[in-house]
Amino acid sequence: MRVRLVLAASALLTAAVAPLAHAGGADGHHTADRPTGSHLRDGHLRDSHFTDGHFTDSLFVDAYGTVADDSTVTLSGTYRCLDDSAGPVFVSSTLVQGDRSTGIGGTRAVCDGHLHTWTNSSVVKDPAYRPGAARVEATLMQLSGTGLPLPRFLATEKADVELR
Repeated sequence: MRVRLVLAASALLTAAVAPLAHAGGADGHHTADRPTGSHLRDGHLRDSHFTDGHFTDSLFVDAYGTVADDSTVTLSGTYRCLDDSAGPVFVSSTLVQGDRSTGIGGTRAVCDGHLHTWTNSSVVKDPAYRPGAARVEATLMQLSGTGLPLPRFLATEKADVELR
């Protein structure tokens, strides 16, 4: 039984990584304006999140974000979560540039064990974010419990990004 489980998990990992590894250039990035796959290094997931024959929840932030002319900030990345039966799961993100920190949207996650993309956007003015170096703190969080739902943090990621 354990051998079948490991073989099935290996097949899933290969299926999830192979399209991403071949999607872009040698560094794993697409050549489009919003590169995806920054969580790839030499064609492999930076952290496979595969423990004791099982995948674990994981979260990655793309290396680039955007700032539009109307001050809309867009951040993105990928995630994997396994189970949302205890309550809804969300991907939240916070952008830090200089001494400024702002929450940038939230995305409802699909927890089916597959790798999914997330994109969060928000209009941020007075003062607006500018192109250049910044930091993103992203969280994969589940709300659960009866009455007032309480957050349960499934995965977090802090990453340096370039705003364009």
